[in-house]
Amino acid sequence: MAKAHSFALVTGASEGIGRAFAQELPESTNLLLTGRNSERLGQLAEELQVGARIVEPFVADLKAAEDRQALINRAGELEVDLLINNAGLGQFGGVLDVDPQGEVDTVEVNCVAAVDLTVNLLPAMLERAAVRGERAGLINVSSTFAVQPVPYIATYAATKTFLLTWTEALAVELCRRPIDVLALCPGSTRTGMAARAGYDPQLPFRADPADVAKEGLHALGRETVHVCGGVSRAALTPYFAPRRLATRGLGLITGAANRMARRR
Repeated sequence: MAKAHSFALVTGASEGIGRAFAQELPESTNLLLTGRNSERLGQLAEELQVGARIVEPFVADLKAAEDRQALINRAGELEVDLLINNAGLGQFGGVLDVDPQGEVDTVEVNCVAAVDLTVNLLPAMLERAAVRGERAGLINVSSTFAVQPVPYIATYAATKTFLLTWTEALAVELCRRPIDVLALCPGSTRTGMAARAGYDPQLPFRADPADVAKEGLHALGRETVHVCGGVSRAALTPYFAPRRLATRGLGLITGAANRMARRR
């Protein structure tokens, strides 16, 4: 992250990677922190309140369209210039064996909420960045599960695939605009989400959320996709290298088609 942003919105900030992002952002960055746990959000806001820094907890359930709209409205009022879509849900088990509503909620939070916040906040973020001669930022937290179908966490993995490919395409579309776009792909990380999903193998090599957040903030403005952890990066490099070239190539073709269509 070349330059500190003035105001960041972090979703899923109650715990895990979202909480770590809030803690790792510099004190010069004001914070709008959202999640479902008001007590944890309040504690985090109190912890991070330093001097004149603004740290605002905003309780919201991103499954609910009305909560998302309220959050979008507040983020617009605060002139957020860094959006970190971190909130996520998931269930472990066969698609037909787990709670059906839980599967729908997973798609709603992991995909719909991220798209909703992004498409509604980015236009004003880009306009302000252009006027101020600065760069806005967008981090979408995907997963190393995004690279292939994963039975028994099928819906979760598929939502992370969506978020990865959508972010990669968006980065190409916005490559000439004043914004840095990053798809962050953590591997197994010590968060409470795995336990809630019914899948918590307690692997000895799980990453620390603080390390994931640090890597993400460092990669913003330097990479479009960042896989956390040296072992994961080495294993997935053959997958991402040709994808990057293909995405750019397709972007040239579809971009030209889009410009032609707009001129008609």
